[in-house]
Amino acid sequence: MNNDKEQQFEKLVRQHKRTIYTVCYMFSHDKSEVDDLFQEILIRLWNGFDSYEGRSDAKTWIYRVSLNTAINQDKKERRRIETVPLTVDIDPYEADDPSTQQIRELYDRISRLDLIERSLILLWLEGVSYDEIGAIIGIKPNNVGVRLLRIKDKLVKMSTKE
Repeated sequence: MNNDKEQQFEKLVRQHKRTIYTVCYMFSHDKSEVDDLFQEILIRLWNGFDSYEGRSDAKTWIYRVSLNTAINQDKKERRRIETVPLTVDIDPYEADDPSTQQIRELYDRISRLDLIERSLILLWLEGVSYDEIGAIIGIKPNNVGVRLLRIKDKLVKMSTKE
């Protein structure tokens, strides 16, 4: 029985690995943070796997757990003493083509949004429906649209201030 549960969990994670990693990359600054957050999300998913009753779509449940874990992790990190990480001067986004630069600027602006705004825009960029976003974040679908408009406006205003 336990082996069956493990197989079901592994299958679920394999199917939604991209979703989990997307959240990890949006809320992390480097590869080690991505790995740590991914592991923490897997632990939370495993711990909640028995209580997941299928009332919502599996992807919705995974987004909710992943985003809540990322937000909680982010809050913990902000309370820690600031340290200077050792880094290798390799940037995978360091390219001269305009599209790479635009993506980098967009992600830089998104990283300056508050945690809920960042979650909303991430889900929207992933093509998640307003109904699903509302279910994941815990707001009404029509409120999703209003908030997204405000966030997009905020992102545009960030570009004019730079």
